[in-house]
Amino acid sequence: MALLDVRALKTYFFMGKKVVRAVDGVDLQIGQGSIEGLVGESGCGKTVTALSIMRLVPKPGRIVSGNIIFEGEELLAKSPGAMSRIRGKRIAMIFQDPLSSLNPVMPIGEQIGEALRLHRGFDRPGARKKAVEMLEMVGIPDPAARIKEYPHQLSGGMRQRVMIAMALSCDPALLIADEPTTALDATIQVQILALLRKLTGERGTALLLITHDLGVVAEMCDRVTVMYAGNIVERASTEALFKKPRHPYTRGLLNAIPKIDVQIERLTAVNGTVPHLAHPPEGCPFTPRCPEHEAVCHRQKPPPVEVEPGHFVSCWMYAAGGVFSDRGFSCGSKKTDQALLPDQKAFFAER
Repeated sequence: MALLDVRALKTYFFMGKKVVRAVDGVDLQIGQGSIEGLVGESGCGKTVTALSIMRLVPKPGRIVSGNIIFEGEELLAKSPGAMSRIRGKRIAMIFQDPLSSLNPVMPIGEQIGEALRLHRGFDRPGARKKAVEMLEMVGIPDPAARIKEYPHQLSGGMRQRVMIAMALSCDPALLIADEPTTALDATIQVQILALLRKLTGERGTALLLITHDLGVVAEMCDRVTVMYAGNIVERASTEALFKKPRHPYTRGLLNAIPKIDVQIERLTAVNGTVPHLAHPPEGCPFTPRCPEHEAVCHRQKPPPVEVEPGHFVSCWMYAAGGVFSDRGFSCGSKKTDQALLPDQKAFFAER
């Protein structure tokens, strides 16, 4: 049984007469101790998916249907009080901007200690001691002095380490990291990612890593879920997805990455723009940008199909045996084979 099992999740924002379908039928599974990457362009619904799992969707948004099953229990059936006892203790989240997520008028030691007192029953001296231990664990020098400092006194990398320490202080089973390295320089990014991999590995904590950086995914993740316009279009192991991507959108993302062993004058772009989620296209959401679409793509959203063990893709090329109903277009055709990328060996050279 998966640690987290999200099924047909829909989270909409009701903006007057408009309905923004930020998450429109998402399926997502995360196993105990695994690292799952959730990738896609900005605005595709990654963060809203994470906030839905945490039951922190801001108004005017709300979860309209679906299931979020965590450790065998349905989170959408939990009362606000019961959910607050899970949030921070069993599921923790590292937000994208630590400066806006940390309390600017409270010392960082107090902020870590607050979670420890609430969820683990520490008294104030015990929480203070544990906060020092957590800061030392995440590599902050002189932690006994640092716990007295305020967020603005720390660098961006230090603030992110504080967020990691706070998130892991209650030994959660699942850690959600939303673009944890976006605002950091390259050297600090490497340090933070290495720290996350080390700590989750040592503690057996599952990690949902939300990012738009496919290089980070190749380095960090066991499995990858690709999201587009509020929908999941492909799910696979990291190796399978990079070596043989199936969905046209996934292939477009990988084609847009510079290759160290290939001389090219210009990167290949995914033509078009992401649709407005208040007015999504009929059928497959990627159809307006897809170079391989057929008539059926405009009419109906494709179901997820398991093309290989553990490799799911939502595309009419693979549904119903891989044949388009309109023209008999087969997923084994020359057209499709030519669209597949060669092995992405550069991504795994230093794994």
